[in-house]
Amino acid sequence: MNISRRGSRICFLIIFLVVTVAPSRAQLADLDRQRAQTVLDGVASDIRKEYYDPKFHGVDWNAKVAEAKAGIAKANSWNAAMIEIAVLTDYLDDSHTRFFPPSPQVRTDYGWQFKVIGVHCYVAHVRPQSDAEAKGVKPGDQVLTLDQIKPTRETLPKIEYAIYGLSQQATLHVSLKELAGKTRPVDIAATVVLPRKVSQTDHPSGVDWQYYQRGWWNSEHLSRLRFTELGDDAVIAKVPDFDFLNSDGDKILAKARKHKALVLDMRDNPGGDVENLQHLLGDMFDHDVKIADKVTRQKSTVLKTKSRHHEVFDGKLIVLVDSGSSSAAELFARTVQIEKRGTVLGDRTSGLVMESKYHVGITGLPPLYYITQITGANLIMNDGRSLEHIGVTPDESVLPTPEDLAAGRDPALSRAAELAGVKLTPEDAGKLFPYEWPVD
Repeated sequence: MNISRRGSRICFLIIFLVVTVAPSRAQLADLDRQRAQTVLDGVASDIRKEYYDPKFHGVDWNAKVAEAKAGIAKANSWNAAMIEIAVLTDYLDDSHTRFFPPSPQVRTDYGWQFKVIGVHCYVAHVRPQSDAEAKGVKPGDQVLTLDQIKPTRETLPKIEYAIYGLSQQATLHVSLKELAGKTRPVDIAATVVLPRKVSQTDHPSGVDWQYYQRGWWNSEHLSRLRFTELGDDAVIAKVPDFDFLNSDGDKILAKARKHKALVLDMRDNPGGDVENLQHLLGDMFDHDVKIADKVTRQKSTVLKTKSRHHEVFDGKLIVLVDSGSSSAAELFARTVQIEKRGTVLGDRTSGLVMESKYHVGITGLPPLYYITQITGANLIMNDGRSLEHIGVTPDESVLPTPEDLAAGRDPALSRAAELAGVKLTPEDAGKLFPYEWPVD
């Protein structure tokens, strides 16, 4: 059941206060307070000019901006001031309008991954030699609370935004329910990687350039396409996001056309480039297909598939999704359903579906850079509905159990292979695309 908008706002504020703000009695310096007000002015102005709905869903934007300004005037820390701006953007109740404050140059690895499966949150992966592993955290453990907040489909995106986008935490305070049924609290320390300071002889910026190169390598490596061919009958493509190159899309099509069935694994796919969505969907149809009506503040246009003028894949199509499938991945899956092109399998998707752009702001000396992600368009599907806050309900629900997570089994991929005409046990399916951690 969805919580009310007022309830959502209160929940959001509680999450931020509990997760991101350490108790502090120190007063915010006047200069920092002025800079925070300048950031607020920039964020509010950009949203006022660029947001797709000029009526802001009935929200009195000027009044909410005034509330945020008053909050910053009373804030006793920089984090508290930034939270006022984050809460302001959340009043729009829009998954793609977010504020990202100036952040330190660090990479924080919490050593474990958690996700919603069905209606509960579970530990999905634990990094070897991490504090989480040392504390006995295991895949399949149910996460009852995370920093005193119950993670649900509604709250988990806000929790993740708080700890990844707003204020990275040195420790996460968690309550777990183990497979055996025992409930226990555990404090899990994060690993924080800082750029090494170097002389300007080594690099003009004064920081270790390898730190940024490593971050880029991780991003490129972890977002690459991966394939598994199951004889002549089927090929499985693991599609981690929609920010791939056209040549990568060509690889999917080329491999698919050699097989009778294609399984597109879009679980944990956060979306990405809309043109890649148009091209990949275009490869699945022999005619133009309407994806959605793109509604901006000026006009409404039709978002359609794009053909690359070569042969399409006309075999059996199975699309795997879960609660981590967002945005373009959801649009892909729902279009396949509406057009009756294939079978969507797995868990209900996230319901985080809008089109947005990032706006970079700068204030003061030394310069502080901040980012405002702003929704420029709503996307209305061919059935007349938006997927925002709703998601895609699969044609067939297949959810891993806690025991499956603990044993590394993948029943959803096993079932997808069965629909493609191939026998693949859940145990073997779980070994095809092993989870990979960033390399520090």
